[in-house]
Amino acid sequence: MAQPVSVTLPADVQQAVDELSRAEGVSADEVVCRAVKQHVFLRQFRSLRERLSAKAKSQGIVTDQDVFDRVS
Repeated sequence: MAQPVSVTLPADVQQAVDELSRAEGVSADEVVCRAVKQHVFLRQFRSLRERLSAKAKSQGIVTDQDVFDRVS
């Protein structure tokens, strides 16, 4: 269930949200929700990548060739 959140945006960001909303035919809420979801996804992805990269390096996997050699 969606929860209401109050967010204050600078005027230029609000204008950009309004323009995207009109251009995409969706509500401003939807534009902001999509942006937040994308930001959360990218943060989670980067965190996972950092953890896996550290684990790979500890096992001597540094290059694409190292990965290829392990899976081939």
